[in-house]
Amino acid sequence: METECAHVFVTGYVQGVFFRSSMAQRARAAGLSGWVRNLPDGRVEAVIQGERDAVAALVAWCKHGPAHATVESIDVSWEAVSAAISGFRTL
Repeated sequence: METECAHVFVTGYVQGVFFRSSMAQRARAAGLSGWVRNLPDGRVEAVIQGERDAVAALVAWCKHGPAHATVESIDVSWEAVSAAISGFRTL
């Protein structure tokens, strides 16, 4: 099983629309680890790591997010997998 780590910044109307909780629920259900948080500038930031296809699926979900979100853009960078990250947290 190949593992990947994506560092994602989501821009748009993404705070106050259950983006973080929806993402965390999906990540946990897929067995992914990492974290998600709101940023002061209105974006959502997340680190997602785990099985390659599951990470790719969650990154693809970030392009639209939950029902009430309006995603304008996402920026994704691929990083080294960290053994220090376990579970998926909402910060």
